[in-house]
Amino acid sequence: MEALTIEIVHPKAKALLMNLAEMDLIHIKPKPTLSEMLAKLRRNEADAPSLEEITEEVETVRQARYDETNQNHY
Repeated sequence: MEALTIEIVHPKAKALLMNLAEMDLIHIKPKPTLSEMLAKLRRNEADAPSLEEITEEVETVRQARYDETNQNHY
């Protein structure tokens, strides 16, 4: 299945899309609201790393790159 976003330019196009939906050839879903999108993101919040964990990982990578760069100069 492929999902597309379609901008309807002419009212007749919407009627055609509704006909396709009635024939079960396509499914039309309303655009999610901001609060629905935020709720979906928050469902996975427990799995997301904390800001401190992200900062620690970034600092570790930066230190490794810094060490590599300094080793290559000597």
